[in-house]
Amino acid sequence: MIPRLAELPAPAAPALAFLDELRLRGFSGDISSGVADRVVMSTDNSIYQRQPEAVVFPRTVEDLQRIARVSADPRFHGLAIGPRGGGTGTNGQSLTDGIVVDVSRHMTRILEINEAEGWVRVEPGVVKDALNATLRPLGLFFAPECSTSNRATLGGMISTDACGQGSCLYGKTRDHVLALSVVLMDGTLWESRKLDEAELAAVARRQDMVGAIHRVADGIAREQGPLIAERFPPLNRCLTGYDLAHIRDAEGRFDLNSLLCGSEGTLAMIAEAKIRVLPIPKRSALINLRYDSFDAALRDARVLMALGAASVETVDSKVLGLARGDIVWTSIAEYLPDDPEGPAAGINLIEFVGDSEVEVRARLDVVEARLAAEGRSHGRRGHTVAWDQAGERIQGMRKRGVGLLGNMQGDKRPIAFVEDTAVPPENLADFIGEFRAALDRRGLEYGMFGHVDAGVLHVRPALDMKAEGAERMIREITDEVFALTRKYGGLLWGEHGKGVRSEYVPEVFGPLYPSLQAIKAAFDPRNQLNPGKIAAPGDAPLLAIDRVPMRGQLDRTIPAPVRAAYDEALHCNGNGACFNYDTQDAMCPSFKATGDRRHSPKGRASLFREWLRQLSAAGVDPMAEAERIRGASFLSGLPARIRNEMARRRGEADFSHAVKDAMDGCLACKSCTGQCPIKVDVPSFRAKFLELYHGRYQRPLKDYLVGMIEQVLPLGARVPGVANAVLGSGIGRALAAKGGLVDAPLFSGLDVVREAAARGVRLARPEALRGLEAGERQRHLVIVQDAFTSHFETGLVLDLLEALQALGFTPWLAPFRPNGKPLHVHGFLGAFRRQAEANAAMLRALAESGVELVGLDPSMTLTYRSEYKGIAMPPVLLPQEWLARRLALLPELPEGGGFSLLPHCTERTNAAASLKDWQAVFARLGAPLAVLASGCCGMAGTYGHEAEHRDTSARIYDLSWRGHVARQGERLLASGYSCRSQVKRFDGVQLRHPIQALLLRLREAKAA
Repeated sequence: MIPRLAELPAPAAPALAFLDELRLRGFSGDISSGVADRVVMSTDNSIYQRQPEAVVFPRTVEDLQRIARVSADPRFHGLAIGPRGGGTGTNGQSLTDGIVVDVSRHMTRILEINEAEGWVRVEPGVVKDALNATLRPLGLFFAPECSTSNRATLGGMISTDACGQGSCLYGKTRDHVLALSVVLMDGTLWESRKLDEAELAAVARRQDMVGAIHRVADGIAREQGPLIAERFPPLNRCLTGYDLAHIRDAEGRFDLNSLLCGSEGTLAMIAEAKIRVLPIPKRSALINLRYDSFDAALRDARVLMALGAASVETVDSKVLGLARGDIVWTSIAEYLPDDPEGPAAGINLIEFVGDSEVEVRARLDVVEARLAAEGRSHGRRGHTVAWDQAGERIQGMRKRGVGLLGNMQGDKRPIAFVEDTAVPPENLADFIGEFRAALDRRGLEYGMFGHVDAGVLHVRPALDMKAEGAERMIREITDEVFALTRKYGGLLWGEHGKGVRSEYVPEVFGPLYPSLQAIKAAFDPRNQLNPGKIAAPGDAPLLAIDRVPMRGQLDRTIPAPVRAAYDEALHCNGNGACFNYDTQDAMCPSFKATGDRRHSPKGRASLFREWLRQLSAAGVDPMAEAERIRGASFLSGLPARIRNEMARRRGEADFSHAVKDAMDGCLACKSCTGQCPIKVDVPSFRAKFLELYHGRYQRPLKDYLVGMIEQVLPLGARVPGVANAVLGSGIGRALAAKGGLVDAPLFSGLDVVREAAARGVRLARPEALRGLEAGERQRHLVIVQDAFTSHFETGLVLDLLEALQALGFTPWLAPFRPNGKPLHVHGFLGAFRRQAEANAAMLRALAESGVELVGLDPSMTLTYRSEYKGIAMPPVLLPQEWLARRLALLPELPEGGGFSLLPHCTERTNAAASLKDWQAVFARLGAPLAVLASGCCGMAGTYGHEAEHRDTSARIYDLSWRGHVARQGERLLASGYSCRSQVKRFDGVQLRHPIQALLLRLREAKAA
């Protein structure tokens, strides 16, 4: 069995004393020195890993002031303080080995919206897309864009002076900051805004930190004017943070925010921000222009930029190729068709915006006329135009580019370290030519995309950071690229900030660097705020790119065979797509319900990787241990498991418990598997973890009850009246609760085989299917039963059979065999494998006839595509997939009333194309179908029936589904058994399955 992992590094004594002092002073937020939170906060979207001493989650401005004042205590002068927002930085900006101050959990309020004057006041933890969702009904938006906008916080955007697509039109974040309320390191709360000369003079006379800061900054700006002009390049992506070039605006007013915006948490902690918001353009159009080569796309962009576009973005063939395998592709494929010579080697996305279609069309016509006249010149192949939301979906693909690159297969993955260079746009193609040559010389693969209108390109070389010598390659490439940016008049850090790359700051700023040191010293005299980044006072060192711990160095300590066996977690690159704030998005329901980053795919992957590392350090081979468990009997090791379980209940320390706590919150909905750009598969590595964990610790009774459910249900179905009487009685519910289960469903009371036979549907046997004529087989299908619809929703299975017959098809019913999914979810992997192989053997025998297999419930059916990997398994289609292949055989009915569909999470995220199949089938039968955006229902198989999860299950339901059920009424459909069960449980409404809606249409047509 695996050992107890108790050798955990505790926080240093000063850090623990710091936390105690915070509590004494009335800190109202959350405080954690637990190993799990520290591990999760040790990474961001960069290659680095720095484990903090503790994490604090302030709730109020006063909490931030308490942190600053306690930091001023001489006992804590050596403690670093690291402000953190969404943790999406690519250069370790929010990583610290001190105290993390995470504002994203509680400081998330939109404090004030002034529609008339066009500004809002927000706390720093507000997510950018969440703000825009609130502003959208008012016709307003916060304009600066970033690819991580669905999880990036406003505080983080201000701290990195974020910008992306559209920056040539809208500018950077700092261009929209009107005022900042910041907490200085003496605890002062200061509102930084533009000051005229009289106001500045009054502030500069103050004999405190505020006065000193203003005197230093103003003095440098006055005395170093020529040097400032020389050292700050005239780029759209000009230097961010400590920005002396913009410390006075066009009207001559002093603006301290030019120093604070982009300062990466090294000068002060942001408490509130007043930011400008703009009217949303009413219409937009996106030209999607395809090219023979990526170089042609880059060079042509200069021509296109002169045509008045709002933005020009570029994407290379590598990103496009990865997008084709992503969930996003089904919604945009029609706009990026393959040419006769094959897929495009690059595309430019040229966006036009305006307040009317006429206005946008006028600009669009000029460009399209030119493209038509010039034909295949400039390496162009052809183009499409996407209006409004279609264009937004394509831009969404570009925004996912960072994550998509991380999904390249193999150990070498594109990584961020030279990914945001900026040069004058006219130099971009030549600069990239040399950049590519530098990577090609080293035999590296890479992907590129970016903002050609601003001269910024995101380039991610593919390296295996677990390989020996990876750090040396980081050094060589970064030094060479830095030299290239200097040659072409640009910057190494054009968009994503400096962070760990701050070692290059002295060379870029040259004789101006001492002035930056003076600014840092004025704000942070003890060098506690994010030390080593951007500027360091006195002789204090700056961080260096190869002298900060890296994730790959830690992963390297895990043996390669173990990494390969558990790679569902090892490739998480920290992009944080699972932190999406949107409650109408499927990933990740447990994070959305708790706000706890441990309960996210990234958090679970981080903890699992650390767990594997600790097992490796202890000399344990988890693969060998897993094989031992699968071959052992229940009684084998039982006394030891019981002793270990009792020790766990007494509070005996083991890092495995922290990992287990995070895994227990997972719903196994598999949204991460489909939606994560890297395809981090939490349910798979969670099952592997549970198998090993419960080799040491005894399982709860509910695990056995759930694991056996597919074998037990057929027995209960033989005596449904007795079974329901027991399950529905007070005693039965009490016993179930004692076993950890609640709200058990009742049997339908119908025998599906008998009822099917009464409708002329035979039980599928290989010999009977083989007797069919070849020409008949496309009208025949075998319905693969699942335990839940067959026993709890038997009427739905019968409706499916009736609908298929009414459409002229001949359904057969496969004998019931356990699918095994409940066993897999709970980590009974040996039993799952045995069950799956037996089931697969039966299904293979049926499929050999040439008749296709169809499963009704999406969660159970898609198990055959994911959990059955490695087992010889014939395809099992979803009903809509099978019907869509026979669309021409379906009757065309006149249009009637439409429906709305809430798909199961697994179906939505792992079989996204099948949703269009539903729409095609419904359209053929005259019933328009809208697929609604939604989050998870909160049931996810048996998760919602587990007593420990019931409250969280209800919270998840409230976030999304409850509102849809209230609004949509009887025209609302749900494809998942667990989803319909959840709606019935919490709202008392029985939703139809899409098949039942189609049957209704057929009956209506027949009646007419």
